[in-house]
Amino acid sequence: MADFLMPSLGADMDAGRLVEWRVRPGDQVERGDIIATIETDKAAIDVEVWESGTVEALLVEEGTRVPVGTPLARIAAAALSAAGPEAPDQAQPVETSAAAPVEPPTTPREATAPPRPAPPEAVPQPAAAEAPSRERLRVTPLARVRAEELGVNLAGVRGTGPDGAITQADVERAGEGEPAAAISPSEAGPPAAAIEEPSETAAAETGATVGEQTEPRAATLRRAIAAAMSLSNRDIPHYYLSMAVDLSSTLAWLERTNQQRGVAERVLPSALFVRAVALATHEVPEMNGHYLDGQFRAAERAHVGFAVAVPGGGLIAPAILEADRKSLVEVMTALRELVSRARAGTLRSSELASPTITISSLGERGGIDTVYGIVNPPQVALVGVGSIVERPWAEGGMVGARRQVTLSLSGDHRVSDGHRGALFLAAIDRLLRDPERL
Repeated sequence: MADFLMPSLGADMDAGRLVEWRVRPGDQVERGDIIATIETDKAAIDVEVWESGTVEALLVEEGTRVPVGTPLARIAAAALSAAGPEAPDQAQPVETSAAAPVEPPTTPREATAPPRPAPPEAVPQPAAAEAPSRERLRVTPLARVRAEELGVNLAGVRGTGPDGAITQADVERAGEGEPAAAISPSEAGPPAAAIEEPSETAAAETGATVGEQTEPRAATLRRAIAAAMSLSNRDIPHYYLSMAVDLSSTLAWLERTNQQRGVAERVLPSALFVRAVALATHEVPEMNGHYLDGQFRAAERAHVGFAVAVPGGGLIAPAILEADRKSLVEVMTALRELVSRARAGTLRSSELASPTITISSLGERGGIDTVYGIVNPPQVALVGVGSIVERPWAEGGMVGARRQVTLSLSGDHRVSDGHRGALFLAAIDRLLRDPERL
């Protein structure tokens, strides 16, 4: 028997709100299955379970906000073979509030379970309300929050998300009165009563009052970002490096190869950067991992976080898992899907809590040369990617216009120094200039 705990999904997270159960008592679950949706100050996250077994009991009601480490459900673990790896326990907060990363389901590892907090009093599970009804509308957590803010009846909104799910954009269109979002009562599906509404207790815990507007999500996200970056600036002794990279021949190669690919397989420069950073960590491994409990823990694989601007303002940096083992096309596919789900509010816990290094890219915005980022604890490095611009470039005694990008590195001096950081940037440069290796 094992408890499924409220996971820590970031260095600044100390509590989360259980938005929705995706299982009910008696259900069989496999390692990696999504069993709940948790709302943090940054996003609503689909949370995976880390061991196979049977759901014995749900201990926390939907809408309840509880601290990290609180038991949410009780799971009877399936029997494992003697040679099989043990599934890791949910990550626990450490003294610095920098949480141990959640390991993705494809990367089993052994872990020693830390002391667990005493479980709260179990919530009775009436037979008629053991779990959310399977017939309810499919609504993303962010859409639920936005519907509460705008006073939109979800039963009258047409969903345009995966499997007809109602997204935040659908709710906002309905709130503005756009006819494309509304549907007739005959098409509305389940009645409004089948849609979970926040209780008085849940509303109080999130700082809102039932029937009144909640704090805008953008303000909540900005406060969470400020807390994480304040922690980073306080605890991490940063150093910064930058270098210009000539991308002319690489971009010409990309244009040629994209002409031979189908539309769905075409690659953007962002995928080149992700792949180059991931492979460069093999040469300079101290850039890839986490600083926890006063020591650096190198990661075996490169889970590259990619900063994504979300609707309403703010950034979130979910991970492209095992980017060092994916092909360039696979990285592009994963990146496209990740950005889409980040903006729709349907990320997984492993994607949000497992990045081992992060990229912050400006893309084509504003022609800004250089990004100097702040390391996301407990990570130890962040790569900034400026805009690709055409500038003079001197080579072999000749000066000509070349397409260039400026890469920067924000490093943690507790783990590496400027010399190793320079080798890391040089490795990225070398890989970008030889795209056939990516």
